[in-house]
Amino acid sequence: MFVYHVHATYNLVEKDSWLWFSRLGPPCLAYRHFRRPANLINGPLKAMIGRPSLLFSSKQLSLRTTEYSQSIAGALFCRYLSARSRCLSYHLQTHPFLAPSLAPHLLSHATGLTIEASDSDITLDKIEELASRLSIRLGHGQDAKDYLLLLQSFEEVMKQVDQMPDYTHPDLQAQPVLGSRRFWKPTAEENPFNAWSHRCSLVSAKPDSQLLGGLTVAVKDNISVGGLPTTLGTLSSLFSDDGTYPVSEIDSTVVSRILRAGAEIKGTSTCESFCASPLSFTSATGPVHNPLLHGYTAGGSSSGSSALVAAHALARGRHGSWGSTAQIAIGSDQAGSVRIPASFNGIYGLKPTFGLVPYTGATSMSPMIDHLGPLASNLNDIAALLEVMAGYDGFDPRMTPESPLCHQVKRYSRILTDFRATLGVVPRDSPPLRVGLLSESFLMPGVAPAVRDTVLEAASLYFRAAGATVVDVSVPMHLDGPVIWTASTRPSMSEWMCKGKTSGHLTHLPPHIKSRWPPTQDTYQLLTSSNPAVVNIILSGQLSETELEPGLEAKAHRKVFELREAYDRALEDVDVLVAPCAPSVAMPHPDLSTGGEGRSNILEKLSIAIGLTSNTCPFNVTGHPSLSVPCGFSSPQDQPGIRLPISMQIIGRHWNDEQVITAAALFEWGRDLKSV
Repeated sequence: MFVYHVHATYNLVEKDSWLWFSRLGPPCLAYRHFRRPANLINGPLKAMIGRPSLLFSSKQLSLRTTEYSQSIAGALFCRYLSARSRCLSYHLQTHPFLAPSLAPHLLSHATGLTIEASDSDITLDKIEELASRLSIRLGHGQDAKDYLLLLQSFEEVMKQVDQMPDYTHPDLQAQPVLGSRRFWKPTAEENPFNAWSHRCSLVSAKPDSQLLGGLTVAVKDNISVGGLPTTLGTLSSLFSDDGTYPVSEIDSTVVSRILRAGAEIKGTSTCESFCASPLSFTSATGPVHNPLLHGYTAGGSSSGSSALVAAHALARGRHGSWGSTAQIAIGSDQAGSVRIPASFNGIYGLKPTFGLVPYTGATSMSPMIDHLGPLASNLNDIAALLEVMAGYDGFDPRMTPESPLCHQVKRYSRILTDFRATLGVVPRDSPPLRVGLLSESFLMPGVAPAVRDTVLEAASLYFRAAGATVVDVSVPMHLDGPVIWTASTRPSMSEWMCKGKTSGHLTHLPPHIKSRWPPTQDTYQLLTSSNPAVVNIILSGQLSETELEPGLEAKAHRKVFELREAYDRALEDVDVLVAPCAPSVAMPHPDLSTGGEGRSNILEKLSIAIGLTSNTCPFNVTGHPSLSVPCGFSSPQDQPGIRLPISMQIIGRHWNDEQVITAAALFEWGRDLKSV
């Protein structure tokens, strides 16, 4: 059975005539002057699927989103209306994946119907142009006229939605705060690392708990904070002509939860342009500097979040100007954008299990790899922040039936506290942890020898000191992880990241973010000079759409299942896997000048980022929880006297995020034992 959606508008001859169908019961008719047609309508229209809602006023008859079976009912209805009215316009919309034959079916019965094209931008020439892009030739025959009617109907429907007032769900409205939601641009003195985007001071007027009481938080600038602008790390001209950024009217789910847990949000942190860099030089406001070594990368794309947390940890008990800092932060992670900057700055960064933390209110790069996660200088804050952020919110389609409801979220803070209380106290008949060193991760191209050796030595030494079993584990497919990540996300990434497309599932995108599309020459110039990775993503999308086999992306998704299964098999024999995080220590920013021999060209800007996420991005597509854990130091090539952090990843089973946190605590305990 074919199902159609119909929208029709008519001007009636009878000025006082009206008809009405009830949504609540079977089709019924209230009428004046229209007596004989009642039998016609109550008969054939009983074939309608569902219960329609029809309203016929004295001057206009409007039939909206009414489902018809492929019977004569719809045609008889239209024939009756055309006989009783002066029909000036008729618009028909069909389901895009169902039979498109309704137009001629109705037109053959509904005589006298004409298309009112004066209000439509769709013409026969436009239809021919659209078809030609698909290598289809329509001409100006009856087929083109029928499709013209269909597309004009679709245009009319979309215009109606455009004219409707927008809707914000009450659960996403900005939380009541003490005082106002005033924001300001930070001064150079309070922002020495260029890590703040906008400053504020938001404290809930009605907190539910004090799990984060007394903690200050930075929120990555792709996550909606009510009353504050969202920049996505890019230029305002990509959003507006007047040089302003869009201001959010909503609090993202995680922001609401953080406020209700008693924390103070101090502002939004600088992020990389469109969140599309693992380094920290692409933001429209300039490079974000590593607090450990000015002029060096803080990592990306959660660059500001990581720098602010690291600066806070470094500033404790030290003299000097560290500016305004934050104790904890949240970032987004699509390929390593929480873990890589955590590694470069020597702090902790967690990419949770996919679907554990709602992404609602944050801008997407690709729905399959979108994660929000905590950054902190200690595990206690990681556990507390995860506990606050996690849990189903009813808006995010990334969350699965396995996602816990809020009251089912594990008490990560208590789990960590209880675990630490047993260390060195409770006698064990078996090792407290089975650790697998992921062999292929140490062979990944680009991993510096100093990083490889530091992670291997630290993991082996400190886990064993704590009583854990440490073994080598092989997952050969891990080396294909970066290829699978790219092939499964890049073909459509520009649709989500730049165009703002919905995922096809019911979702709640940030309503204030409306990027300009398609890109212009000015857009190209701006992005090429700041972050050519975005242009690469846009062009890759065009190439995929026009030149590549459509089934390749789907095949890559099937390879994701295979990769996930490979890690799952490895995690049957061990509790966690260990791999290097960033493949090197932090490096200097590239030359961003617009001219001169020292200027970095496109490939130079991109080449320094190649391979940085090779060991992190596979776990974005597979969804395994992964925690960046500081484990040592090494020197950059150009600064042999400087020591910068190295981190390892601890990867766990799905929904066992507490396991990676307690594994990190065990590693810390083993390190403390060896340092005594």
